[in-house]
Amino acid sequence: MTAKPPIAEKRPVTSTHHGQTLVDDYAWLRADNWQEAMREPEKLPEPIAAYLRAENAYQEACLADTADRRAALVEEMKGRIKEDDSSVPQLDGPYQYWVEYREGGEYPVYKRRPRDADAGTAEQILLDGDLEGKDKAYFSLGGMDRSPSHKLGAWIVDENGSEYYRLRVRDLETAQDTGETLEDVGSFVFTDDETLYYALVDESHRPSKIFRHTLGTAQADDVLVYEETDPRFFCGVGISQSERFLFISASVNDQDELHFLDLADPEATLTCMQPRQDGVEYGADHMVQDGEDLFIIRTNADGAEDFKLVTAPIAAPGRANWTDLVPHKAGCTILSADPLKNWLVRMERENALPRIVVRHLPTGEEHAIAFDEETYALGADTGEEWDSDTLRLTYASPTTPSQTWDYNMATRERTLRKEQEVPSGHDASQYVTRRLMVPSHDGELVPATVLHRADLELDGSAPCFLYAYGSYGASMPASFSTVKFSLVDRGWVHVTAHIRGGAEKGRGWYEQSKKGGKHHTFKDFIAVGEYLASQNEKGEGFTARGKIVANGGSAGGLLMGAVANMAPDLFAGIVADVPFVDVLNTILDASLPLTPGEWSQWGNPIESAEEYAIIASYSPYDNVTAQAYPPMLVTAGVSDPRVTYWEPAKWVSKLRATKTDDNPLYLKTNMTSGHFGKTGRFAGLDDTALTYDFAMRSVGETA
Repeated sequence: MTAKPPIAEKRPVTSTHHGQTLVDDYAWLRADNWQEAMREPEKLPEPIAAYLRAENAYQEACLADTADRRAALVEEMKGRIKEDDSSVPQLDGPYQYWVEYREGGEYPVYKRRPRDADAGTAEQILLDGDLEGKDKAYFSLGGMDRSPSHKLGAWIVDENGSEYYRLRVRDLETAQDTGETLEDVGSFVFTDDETLYYALVDESHRPSKIFRHTLGTAQADDVLVYEETDPRFFCGVGISQSERFLFISASVNDQDELHFLDLADPEATLTCMQPRQDGVEYGADHMVQDGEDLFIIRTNADGAEDFKLVTAPIAAPGRANWTDLVPHKAGCTILSADPLKNWLVRMERENALPRIVVRHLPTGEEHAIAFDEETYALGADTGEEWDSDTLRLTYASPTTPSQTWDYNMATRERTLRKEQEVPSGHDASQYVTRRLMVPSHDGELVPATVLHRADLELDGSAPCFLYAYGSYGASMPASFSTVKFSLVDRGWVHVTAHIRGGAEKGRGWYEQSKKGGKHHTFKDFIAVGEYLASQNEKGEGFTARGKIVANGGSAGGLLMGAVANMAPDLFAGIVADVPFVDVLNTILDASLPLTPGEWSQWGNPIESAEEYAIIASYSPYDNVTAQAYPPMLVTAGVSDPRVTYWEPAKWVSKLRATKTDDNPLYLKTNMTSGHFGKTGRFAGLDDTALTYDFAMRSVGETA
């Protein structure tokens, strides 16, 4: 290797908090105009841009010898994707709506046809993503909605990765934009052919205001309906399944407040359902039971850690009038509750497995929809129509490609509507998926989903790709992913660790990892790695120390940074995608987009010396030490509003100046995109191929 890594200059900046001195040698990598650069990456100051480009050039030079393998991986992964694919049409009023992808197409094509038309007849293209995204360096469709009459549509697009979306209004009868646009839109909804409600994303990237827009008027004339003054809370707007109520939400990680407007009453005003209270989360929809209009509310109130369902009268919906419908059951988390005219569909998770429970509202009778595999992923979609007996299910497992079913809730009949095709072929019998329960440092059992070839000898010789996230109560589904087989077919074991910080074992699994409990997240991951690298009670050895490549992104990148400091010799390599690693500096800075809302998650180091010390004890950037680290690949995006580019850049700079080994350390920054990397079905495969190629290099697999 002849390329030399760039060395970032040290320019110490010192600050004092609670009597503790904090020195940041690389604070200069944060641009003073970061908000401007987020919208227009080319305005990043040249010294910073030059450093990031130098890191990119170094990474490219060092990995040039495996370029052919990466190209082959991309083609291999593309071969498992059905290029001319489409979703199952969804009925809505006079039409069927669906999304298609054409052969070679990167982006979705939105279509419709009359409700009773046969497939392939009377089709209309509403929005052609390939046409709109042609020749754009970055193009992300944020969604499309339609007016109740089906005459108008609105779609939002981000063209630089900043997640500042522009809304465009479209005449669905001609499939042409009207020329009307709204800037910096978050969530949005039509209430009639003349009115749009939307959240405005402010200069700090916080959706803090809700406006009502009358079509045909200037955005400057829009009516402010709601303004959130607490920077911890983000706003959103939505509509009930029945289309009767408009909902405006103000939410932070552990607290919610809903306001509603009865669209059936021209004289109605915006009403608060239940004022916010510390630690009380709730969300609502409209339900009819025994002829009475009610709100159905999912909440953790009254100690319902894993949530319960309550009802409330429309006229007096406050907490004092909440009546239990589905009581709290410890360890069984209610994930969602979706009402239809005659049905209530709820998704639950218990023992790390999801299930769907259907309640017939006129009788109160319930039944669960069951599946048989040891581990699987499950989804439920009640569709667009209020008066319907049909529930759309999606089912998959690590070995079973996704299946789409229509389920008749009245007759309990299932109709298979689609099975995911793998053009290059897939034989589920050639693979094994298992659910392990791994003892952690304190005796808690951590679920882990394992995928490997059925003929793999479990003698400890296989390399292992170990993934986890472990934050915000986000659970990692045991779903089917075609890209994983590029490792599995090469004799790798692929493992997802369902560590604390997620909610796979109930809400308590998440609560245990907040603030002072965050160390559980890191220790759980290390425990899974150690278990996989040792011989288990069956005499099996999935892998060995030094053969595990760890991967996590965003808050999962925080995990990568922490375990790199805590157990570097366990891993052959680490891939940290857009990693949240400069935790202490970020959570100390209330001006950053997400920081105020994060204090309930990590603690407030500005106000609390104790919480400052907790974060300082694990913040990856602040705990880099003079020790040997495994090979590492780190990614970033200049326009990323979630994990700002300077976090991974500062971390890599400090690692390079501090670590005692000569192992590879690469920083790859996408100069024209944000948190989610490249867009399109196939463009993102380049990033996956880089990750897998780096993993193979890390365990000594030559191209």
